[in-house]
Amino acid sequence: MPFCVWKTGPVDVSKAVLITGCSSGIGRATAERLARSGWTVYATARSTDSIADLGRAGCRVLELDVTDEESMRAAVASVEHAEGAVGVLVNNAGYSLSGAIESVPLDEVRRQFETNVFGLVRLSQLVLPAMRRQGFGRIVNLSSMGGRLTLPGGGFYHASKHAVEALSDALRFEVQGFGVDVVVIEPGLIRTGFADAAVGTIADRSEDSAGPYDGFNQAVAAATAGAYRNGIGRTLGGGPETVARAIEKAISAGRPHTRYRVTGSARLFLTLRRLLPDRLWDALVARTFPQPKP
Repeated sequence: MPFCVWKTGPVDVSKAVLITGCSSGIGRATAERLARSGWTVYATARSTDSIADLGRAGCRVLELDVTDEESMRAAVASVEHAEGAVGVLVNNAGYSLSGAIESVPLDEVRRQFETNVFGLVRLSQLVLPAMRRQGFGRIVNLSSMGGRLTLPGGGFYHASKHAVEALSDALRFEVQGFGVDVVVIEPGLIRTGFADAAVGTIADRSEDSAGPYDGFNQAVAAATAGAYRNGIGRTLGGGPETVARAIEKAISAGRPHTRYRVTGSARLFLTLRRLLPDRLWDALVARTFPQPKP
């Protein structure tokens, strides 16, 4: 069973875990699993009302909005005051924005990147000084198989996750010498509210989208929802606990992998993308997504 603090000579090394986006899905499952395993867990959400039950399950609960500077500073300061440092940061908060690139308003794009990318970066910046001082830390970034491939209608979401992959690679090299490991988790099809949220971003714009991409956007919504219900989703997908298990493995390992692919769907589709030339990949996805045309 892990401890919150390791003794390494005269220095106490905190292993307290700060997790973003715990109101549902992967973040909630990870907080529950780690608390059961004996980790000191700080579960966070924009409203602590949504995670009050995690407090009863053994987590400390904090308010944290990854798009708000003061909120991020306050959450990190709370953990550091109690534990000395954030030992493990799990950057889980994120969502999917769907729709043809020309049809999505830029303010929605900015919100996507504020949540999926800039919040992740800022929290990493905030926890690193204490991690470096104690000579230990783990930063676990939730990417996706969508950080290594791109499906039609998901350009902005995929771009945000490609950014997470690139930033993680750079950060891993920069902080490894200080005893800090950076790990990327790449889930495939995970049965959470993720698909519903992605479809909702299209539905919210549907009444204003009777243009050249309307049929395409509706097809993207249907394909996204269907992927989690069809045979592939049922046999090669997983639940939030599947990802939580991989995260625990990553933070428990003495020398973690740089990347963890989670579920058979991630392994299958990432292998296909690596093997197929661009045009063949386009032909494959065209079997599911109709190409917009005049």
